[in-house]
Amino acid sequence: MDNTDVEQVTLALLDAANDKASDVQEQVRKSMLTLGKQQPDRVLAMCQDYLLKHPKLVVSHRVVILQTIELIVSCRIEEISSPKIKSIISLASDEMTRSKEVVPDWQQAASNILVAVGNKHINDIMEEILSKFQPGVLPHFFVVQTLANLSHSNVYGMVPFLNAILGTMLPMLNMAKQDNMKWVFSSALCHFSDSILEYLANLDKAPDPTVRKDTFSGEISAAFDILFNNWLQSRESKLRLTVAEAVGSMCHLMARDKLEEQLPKLIPAIVSLYKKNSEHYMISKSLCQVLDASVNMGSRVLETQLDALLFVLHQQVSAPVDYSNPPTIKNHNEVLRCFSLLANCFPDRLVIFVIQKLENTNERSRMGSLAVLRHLINSTTSTMESKKLPILSSIRQPMADHSNKVKKRVVQVISAMAHHGYLELEGGELLVRFIVQHCALPDTYQRGQRPPDPEEVTNESLRTMCDSTLHLLTTTVGRLEDVLWPKLLYYLTPSQYSNATSPLCKSLIVLGSKKKTNNEPSFKINFTQEVNLPSPQTLMIRLLMNAAFPFKSRGHGAPSLSLLQVLSINIHPNTEILWDQEIPPLLSILEESSAESLDKKLWDEKMLKFLSKTVATIDDDKWSCQLAAEATRYLSNYNNALEEKSFLYRYIGVILQQCFNKEVVKKQLQEVLLTACHLDAMEREGVAMGVGLCANSHLEGTLAKLEEFGKSDAFKKSPSIFNLLKERNDVEVEKVKSTLILCYGHVALNAPPEKILSRIDQDILSCISKHFNTKDLTMKLSLIQSVGLVGKAISECVKKQGYIFSRKQELINVMLDFIKAEPADSMRTPVRHLVMTTCANLMPLDPALTENESFDLLKVCVNGVFSLPPETQSPEKIKDEEILDPKQRKVLYKDTLAALQELMKSILARDPTPDGLQSVFKHVESWLSSTQEHERERAVSATANMLAYYLDNLTVKNMVSFHNLGAMLGRLSPRCSDPHPVVRTAAVDCIYTLLYIQLRYEGFSLDYRDDAVDGLLALKDKLENPDHSVLYKTCSDLTKVMSKRLPQQQLTTMVFMLFEGLVDGQTNCCRASSVILNTLLKNRGGGLQELVPEMLEVLHVRLQNITEEQVRVAVGQTVLILASQHLQTVINTLVNQPLPYDSWTSEMWMALGADPIVAKQIIEMVMEKLAIMAPYVDRKESMIRGGTTKVATNQSLAMTCGLKELLLNGQSQEPAVSLFPQLFSCLTVRLGASVGVLAPKDSVTKQTASVHVAGVAADALRILLARAQLDEVLKKLDEDKAWDAMREPNTHITGVTLLARAMAKHAGPRLPAIVECLCPSLNNIYECQRITVTAFFSELLNHHVVTELMLIDVLMNNMMERISDSCCTVRMLAVRGLGNIAVGSPEKVNKYAKELLAAMSSGMEEKDDPGKLITLEAMSGLSKVLLYLDKKNVHLLVVYIFMKIKPFLESENDDIRCASIHLMGNLSNFGSGEAVFKDQIHSVLVSLLLHLADPNPQVVKACKYAMHVCAPVVGSEQITAMFQNHLHEDKSLHFGEFINDLTKYLIQDFPGMLNFYHIAVIQFFKSNWPEIRAGAAMFIGFLIGNLPEEHLSHLNMAIITKGLVTLLQDPDPVVRVKAAEAMGRFH
Repeated sequence: MDNTDVEQVTLALLDAANDKASDVQEQVRKSMLTLGKQQPDRVLAMCQDYLLKHPKLVVSHRVVILQTIELIVSCRIEEISSPKIKSIISLASDEMTRSKEVVPDWQQAASNILVAVGNKHINDIMEEILSKFQPGVLPHFFVVQTLANLSHSNVYGMVPFLNAILGTMLPMLNMAKQDNMKWVFSSALCHFSDSILEYLANLDKAPDPTVRKDTFSGEISAAFDILFNNWLQSRESKLRLTVAEAVGSMCHLMARDKLEEQLPKLIPAIVSLYKKNSEHYMISKSLCQVLDASVNMGSRVLETQLDALLFVLHQQVSAPVDYSNPPTIKNHNEVLRCFSLLANCFPDRLVIFVIQKLENTNERSRMGSLAVLRHLINSTTSTMESKKLPILSSIRQPMADHSNKVKKRVVQVISAMAHHGYLELEGGELLVRFIVQHCALPDTYQRGQRPPDPEEVTNESLRTMCDSTLHLLTTTVGRLEDVLWPKLLYYLTPSQYSNATSPLCKSLIVLGSKKKTNNEPSFKINFTQEVNLPSPQTLMIRLLMNAAFPFKSRGHGAPSLSLLQVLSINIHPNTEILWDQEIPPLLSILEESSAESLDKKLWDEKMLKFLSKTVATIDDDKWSCQLAAEATRYLSNYNNALEEKSFLYRYIGVILQQCFNKEVVKKQLQEVLLTACHLDAMEREGVAMGVGLCANSHLEGTLAKLEEFGKSDAFKKSPSIFNLLKERNDVEVEKVKSTLILCYGHVALNAPPEKILSRIDQDILSCISKHFNTKDLTMKLSLIQSVGLVGKAISECVKKQGYIFSRKQELINVMLDFIKAEPADSMRTPVRHLVMTTCANLMPLDPALTENESFDLLKVCVNGVFSLPPETQSPEKIKDEEILDPKQRKVLYKDTLAALQELMKSILARDPTPDGLQSVFKHVESWLSSTQEHERERAVSATANMLAYYLDNLTVKNMVSFHNLGAMLGRLSPRCSDPHPVVRTAAVDCIYTLLYIQLRYEGFSLDYRDDAVDGLLALKDKLENPDHSVLYKTCSDLTKVMSKRLPQQQLTTMVFMLFEGLVDGQTNCCRASSVILNTLLKNRGGGLQELVPEMLEVLHVRLQNITEEQVRVAVGQTVLILASQHLQTVINTLVNQPLPYDSWTSEMWMALGADPIVAKQIIEMVMEKLAIMAPYVDRKESMIRGGTTKVATNQSLAMTCGLKELLLNGQSQEPAVSLFPQLFSCLTVRLGASVGVLAPKDSVTKQTASVHVAGVAADALRILLARAQLDEVLKKLDEDKAWDAMREPNTHITGVTLLARAMAKHAGPRLPAIVECLCPSLNNIYECQRITVTAFFSELLNHHVVTELMLIDVLMNNMMERISDSCCTVRMLAVRGLGNIAVGSPEKVNKYAKELLAAMSSGMEEKDDPGKLITLEAMSGLSKVLLYLDKKNVHLLVVYIFMKIKPFLESENDDIRCASIHLMGNLSNFGSGEAVFKDQIHSVLVSLLLHLADPNPQVVKACKYAMHVCAPVVGSEQITAMFQNHLHEDKSLHFGEFINDLTKYLIQDFPGMLNFYHIAVIQFFKSNWPEIRAGAAMFIGFLIGNLPEEHLSHLNMAIITKGLVTLLQDPDPVVRVKAAEAMGRFH
């Protein structure tokens, strides 16, 4: 390559080196580096020349070029010629020192070049540098900086020069007046010192092993004096720190006596810097070096500085460490290193100092002291060995600190101590206690909350740390086993350590299991000798209590059980075998459960059973009695955990069951009853359950103790002055009584069956009954519960008899007052139940109640029960009132409702007549249609119960009319479809019973069975199915039965009652009302002729309030039934309804579709009218603007709307299918004529009707397809959103195309008739209709089905005719249709070859084609057709077509570009073997390759396709293989790699065409698309990069260079990057 080209490119790159885009800058640098690596001397020369010729270049630009020089030098230092090295040194030196002012970026870049060269050519560098480092003259800042950096990067090369440099430098130090010069000298001295030390440390690798430290001592000491005495006191912080760092490094090189002499001044001076600087790391580092040097030489002076040193170092170590700021971490570590150095020399003083500092209560100070202590314990083990006891003693004070941060440090210290043998010493157990205490910490924050201060040490994090520490002490510090075992057991029982149970148990399990496995004697615990250990009984109780609540206290259940198993023989020798069998299954349950999923009741039973088995297996009464006593004593530990305390009572009861010492049992019962907190419901329950369990074995003793307790002082109200405390004492006594009452209940429940019956009355009920008059709610509840338990105990043996009272009415009134006093919104007590049961029992007694009294009684009771909230709704808690649990509430509700029903029956029994029935039913009637499900259920259940009772007790003596039958059936029958299954079933029962009551009144005998009525019972099963259709079919069947049995005079009442049901609160019941109504009218409507006008009027009123669509439809059916004799009237009513139709009108139309014969007549009439009516009229928009708007004609639109509504009826399927082709064609053409058409104005309001004209036709067409069951067609059209497309003018053609496609794919057999019906419309005067039909036919040609159906000729002829249509859109669609034949019927292509080629050619030349749509269709069509045309038909036209499409390759229109490239690919089949075609391919190859980077992905795909199929024509096997292997439409392509490889093959196979190729590529440098311009730059770059020297002559490098230089100034940064990259290949 011509040198001038490389130079020109390099020059352009140098010009662009300061590009505003960073990625361009980076690429320029890379390209220059690439060129520089290939031709280092030449590129370096150009860089030098550029800098020399542009002395005023901006600094940033110079910096980039200097950085490039440095990179080239670093990479190619070995290859650069010696003269060039010297010139670079000279240039860099000059650049570095040209400005006397410091310009950091520029001079640093130049300095870096010198350092880079210095790694290889140190002598040349030193010659240049030292020429500017003359004695007596203050050097340039960067000269010194360069020397410093050289000493760091080339230690072995620089150290030999350092003695001379130091000699020259020393006098200069006094000349430095500026801080920056002092800084650079200090930095250099620091680097020099470090280099010398490194050299001396590695003398075995050094070139001169004779070098000694004292070689430099003199100069370093002299420099030290200046730095220390003068510069260290500078006001500039940065300088002070650098001087300090230098002083630290220099200390190691100073003579011993010199350093010893300086130490008294040096250490205070460095220490004083802490106050003057915010950055402390450098100071600490320097101090550490000074101390290290002092300690190494055995300084005697150091001790005099110790106190001051320790004080400052402690301040530093106490400073908070910011772990996001590395210097603070480094500073902390350096300070700790200082402490280590001092500890080795002065251990006693250091330990005393730390211990004294630990006494300071300041948080920071303590944390610092603890950090030092931990560091010393870990790092100076041997030194600290003799200091263990004082250190151990000193840790106690910080252990008492309240700060979690301090505690965290304490834990870290304890962990260090444990690993170094501190915990075995006296006092070590306190440290273990500290860890355990903090394993028990409560949470600081609720779950999910985060601390506001990220530095805060929360209880959770401290606790987790202690958990881990305890585990580590247990598992990793072997010598601690006997410290921890068994002493850790102590911490299990005190309640303050509850939260530590899990980690404690886990540690004890590890320790115990290990000792047990190794048969160590220490495993066996002597509880009497060990101090402070809990007894085996207390330990067992605690662990069993933990197990009973396994997921509390951080999941302590499983660890507690596991520990129990490990401890077995230590608890009692007899437990081992039992626990090994019983505990693992319990653990398995816990493993598979969570706090939410565990069945707590079942788990409680398992734990009680486990305890019972354990005590029985131990079989030691003295031990068991001791266990009971300790369990009772342990109760107080759970005073703040009442659920656990309540359960412990049950444990005590189980233990007492197995105790044979009756005195002990009595004593423990006494203890339990006296110490219990009776104010709490949960504790009362627990006490009672425990006492009850005890009674299982000790019935006599338990009853005696309860009797004694009942007479004790606990029941005596303690007197108080002025009775101020009377209320509280009353409450307390009532609570104690409640406990006692509950105890009796549980005793009855648990006592042996054979003993209890004889004691019920005398010892239990007599003790309970004396409290029946209480007003205290707690006692009431206890009484209820206790009586319930007694009832449960004696089951069917003893039944409580009802009471009979003489003052009937008075007591009933009192009872009613009780109900009225109950809260209406909740049921907390069984008051209602008891009252109604009592009233029901009173009702049969004389005297009978008056009508008003019965009314009041029923009203209060029915309303008081039905209005209650559902039993599942929890009532709100009032004050301290106890709430029944859901199960109790369910029982209470059930009993209360049963009592109400009994009361209603007892009232009905006094008057068993239709009037008597009505007097009770009227209280229930309004509740039947309540909006609340539970209220309807109660009402209908009560009605069913009442009617069943009425029928069972009915005695017909005279022929009486059951006058309320119709009204009751009308009310109850809609409930057969109620949403609630219970209501549905009960409603059928009601109807069944009512009809049998009617039969009885008609005179049928008691044993008469009516098959139809009995059939109702079978309907109940069907009503369980919630499916609506099943429900309504069942209602219809039900109605047929009612219709047969209903007297004519009752029919009217029932019909009008059902009209009310249409607006029932429950939708299902509205629907049921309509079904029952329609069925009744069909069966019995003939007799209601005179009522039809009134019925229609009522229906119309009801319709206004019916929101449920299905009910509205049913009402339409009702009208249809009534109109079946008046069809003309109904039709006339609909015709002139205003548009858009309201829902009522729409439903009427839809109802008409229910009759296939009527529907067919209407459809034929509508089609006939639409065919002859004008679809729209053109109206002027305004007199001023002009222009016209299409407005639909009213009659045609109304008929289309009506037709749509009619088709919505599923029954219209038969006529719709029989007329499908005509109706489909009619609606398709109607749709075409409706697109963009406005609705007419309303004749009254003069407002445009809100009807989408095309939308109505599209909707009708969609419904028609559904009626014809063309589900696949519909599915496809819905997926493609075709309906929306068809409605709008700009997407109508797309929509119709999708319609034709779906019909061709899924409804082929229907097409011939449709095509026949549509053909006449192609000659229609309405352009819009021609467009619609042409679009439909055009798409049909895309599918082979038209050939199979022999429609091809008809369609092709129609398309040929439309080629010359006056409408541009129709012509475009015709060309599209002709092209589609290649896809639909490729075998027919050659039959129409001549016509197709003529049509496509003329299409590409179409003049009246503003959007080039016809051209695009012609190219796309021809592209498809070419795939199937015989060669003979195309051969002569190939080049002609090629020439036609070439101009379109660079079209701005993406679609045209895509189609032309695709067509080019398809032409390749006809050009293979033709030299002329090969030339044509090569003429566009560059264009195709570059469009692989086209911004449009479809164009990229087309390019891949075209090149893939043209590959064989190219004339290169390698290129062919490459195209076919890499150019797949669905696979991604790495454009750069592809072009790189391709250029290699182009060079190899077509060297003669290189000139043509590169000229073609250069033309794309001016492309409109930046992607193409960037691609062209890459193409040229790879072409040049891969070009052998001998082919360079084929390229016009001057033009290439000029083009790339231009591209390097392109506005798009991507193009500039690629241009720079291409330039990098000029070598």
